[in-house]
Amino acid sequence: MTQSWKISRRTWLHGVGAAVSLPLLDVMEGEAASLSRSGPDSARRVAYLYIPNGVAAGAWQPEELGQQSKLERLNRWMKPLDPFKDELTVFRNLWTPRGNGHVAGTATWLTGGGFDGQRLTAGGASVDQIAAKFFKGKTLLPSLELSVRGEGIFARSLPRNTLSWADTSTPVPRDIEPRVVFDRMFRGGESGLGDRSVVDLVMEHSRSLKRRVSLADQSRIDEYLESVRAIERRLDFADAQQQRAAKTPGLLEALKRPEVGIPEDHETYLQLMMDMVVLAFWSDATRVCTFMMDHGQSNRYFNFIDGVKGTWHALSHWKDISGRTEDDDGMTSWSSRDEKRDMYNRVTRWHTEQVGYLLGKLKNIEEPQGNLLDSSMIVYGSSLSDGHEHSARNLPLLLAGGGSCEVNQGRLRGTTRDTSMSELHLSILQRLGLPLEQFAETDRPMDLL
Repeated sequence: MTQSWKISRRTWLHGVGAAVSLPLLDVMEGEAASLSRSGPDSARRVAYLYIPNGVAAGAWQPEELGQQSKLERLNRWMKPLDPFKDELTVFRNLWTPRGNGHVAGTATWLTGGGFDGQRLTAGGASVDQIAAKFFKGKTLLPSLELSVRGEGIFARSLPRNTLSWADTSTPVPRDIEPRVVFDRMFRGGESGLGDRSVVDLVMEHSRSLKRRVSLADQSRIDEYLESVRAIERRLDFADAQQQRAAKTPGLLEALKRPEVGIPEDHETYLQLMMDMVVLAFWSDATRVCTFMMDHGQSNRYFNFIDGVKGTWHALSHWKDISGRTEDDDGMTSWSSRDEKRDMYNRVTRWHTEQVGYLLGKLKNIEEPQGNLLDSSMIVYGSSLSDGHEHSARNLPLLLAGGGSCEVNQGRLRGTTRDTSMSELHLSILQRLGLPLEQFAETDRPMDLL
C-alpha cells in the first residue's frame, strides 16, 4: 500500500446483488481526521432507547455518589451498567412539561411538543428526524426506526407505538423484524443466488481491498465481516427453528410460534435488534437510530424472569395487588406491595441488562479515533417516572457514551428544579453538528460539560 492511496469513507464492498458498507479504516484517515471534528462531517452518532411504564420510585437513584456527584455505585436494579458508570450520566428532575402518560408521553418523548389525539399531532418533528434530515446524503440511510413487536390490547395504538415524527403529524414507520433491518443495510435488491451469505457475495472485492491496506485495516475488515456473518447465522438459526416448529404440531403449539423473522425467545429478539444498531453505526449505514424496547403501554408478560408474574403494565401499578383492577389480567394477584414492586424492579433490571449488552458491543469495537461507544450518544429511559403515579417529573433517563462528543460523563446531573428534556435534545443536536439555537420550547441547551 502506498501512502498516497486513499479511499472514500463511503466506499462499499460490492458483489452480485449485495453491498456492504465498511467501518472506519486507517486508509480513510484523510477523511477520518475531518470526521473526528465537530461540524457537518462529524462521525458522531445518536440512539434513543425507549422503555414504557416507568420505574418504581428510587429504582433509578444511584446507591453511592462521590464528590461533585460522581457515580461511585449504581443500585441493584441498575447494576448491569456498573462496568460503564464512568461513561454514564444519570439525570434527575428531567421532565416533559407538555406530554405525559402512556399516549402523550410516548408520542412526544422526542418532540418536546404537546399531543393532540383528535388531530393526531405531536407538536413538531422529533429530535431524531431533525438529525436524520441533517445527515441525509452522508450515509446510506438517514435513520433507523426500530421496535419490538408489541403485545397486548394497545399493540396497534399509533401514538403508543410512535417515537419518530417526520413533522408534527407524520409518524415514521418502525421496523420490527431483524432480517428486514439487515437487508435494508446490506442487501442491494434480488441477487437470484438464494441464501448465500452477504459476506460471500462481497468476498472477492474484500480480498482485493485487503491487498492494498495495512495489517491493522485487514484485521478490522475481517472482524467486521465476521460480525455480519455471525448475525446471518443467528437469523438462519431462527428460521430453522420456526420451520422445525411448523413440522411438529405439538412443538408448534407449545412455542406459540411468532411471525416469520422474529425469534421466539424475547431476549434473543431484543439483542438481535441491538446488534442491528451496532452494525448500523459500525458500518456508517446511519448515524441516527431509535429503538422502542416495547410500546408505550406494554402488556408483555415477563414470567420468564425468575420471581416475576403478571404483565409489565400491571406490575407498574405496584400499589394495586388484588389483581382485579382494569390494569390486571384477571388471573394474577400479589401478596403484598413489596412483592409486586420487587417484580416491577426485576423487569427494570432485565432491560438494564439489555442496554449493558449494547454498550459492551459498542465499546469493544475499536476505531482509529477510539471505540464506537465514544462516538455514540446513547439515550435510554422512559416517558414516565413511577409507573403507578403516571408522573412526568424526574423521568428515568441516562446518557451513555459520547466521550468524543464533548460529554463529561460519570456523574449524576440535575438540579432541584424541573428541567425540560428539550434542553437535552438541543444539546445533543448541537453536538452532532447541527447549527440550531432552539428545540421545541427551549433555546437553552443543557450544559453537559
